[in-house]
Amino acid sequence: MIDEKSNLILMLTDEFILIFVFLLGLAIGSFLNCVIYRFTPHHKFGGGLRGRSFCPHCKHKLSWEDLIPILSFVFLRGHCRYCRQKISPQYPLVELATGLLFAMTFCYFGFGLELLLWLFILTCLIAIFVYDLKYYIIPDSVVFSAMAAAFFLRIVDFENLDFFSMSNFGFGVLVAPVFFLVIILVSRGRWMGLGDVKLALLMVLTLGWPNILVAMFLAFLIGAIIGLGLIWGGKKTAKSEVPFGPFLVTGTVIALFWGEAIIDWYLQFVVI
Repeated sequence: MIDEKSNLILMLTDEFILIFVFLLGLAIGSFLNCVIYRFTPHHKFGGGLRGRSFCPHCKHKLSWEDLIPILSFVFLRGHCRYCRQKISPQYPLVELATGLLFAMTFCYFGFGLELLLWLFILTCLIAIFVYDLKYYIIPDSVVFSAMAAAFFLRIVDFENLDFFSMSNFGFGVLVAPVFFLVIILVSRGRWMGLGDVKLALLMVLTLGWPNILVAMFLAFLIGAIIGLGLIWGGKKTAKSEVPFGPFLVTGTVIALFWGEAIIDWYLQFVVI
């Protein structure tokens, strides 16, 4: 009877923490929208957050009921309360994506220091995704901040690494960024930028080997599918510039949660 009560308490505690982490993700997503909007490529990423939030169209300062993640967008039917201009769907999408990723990360890693580090890294990846999609730039300060967290994550997890894992990790650190650097040199910067090389290094630090292969394969696959779709739909041409950072981030997130399962599925079809 005592064990049943203890299990029930633990289950309810986990559910409360899960809800809290999801709501925290919604709030962080709202903050990311503010950061991404206020820091255009003409400003440094990391300053200029003073002052209350305002409508990007009429510049009217927003009250608290205008800033409730997702709900404000729904209640206002996607329009500003004051000027009735449309609100970009980016705002609820970023909030919802951040909340869901935070919840998934808690379910995957549990509660602890590792969770906090992963939440910070994922926050940086979401910022990179949206910022590169909007401005075709990957901010160095965001990438380097995530790298610092990834290094600390590896230090925390050092006791669980054996020689084989460390060798694979070191191999991945050398291969992935060099691969992207070769593409830049061959294409003379037309296909990718140095920001993608830095992001590739972050991917290795977070994923390790061989999950980095899954992330890179998925990034190129998704990028090719969407790129061809944009060309077929007349939105882009074969010479148009398309940011690659969002595809790298997408591949990283998929490989983080399902990389091992994808590798195991693939190995079923490999004949040795």
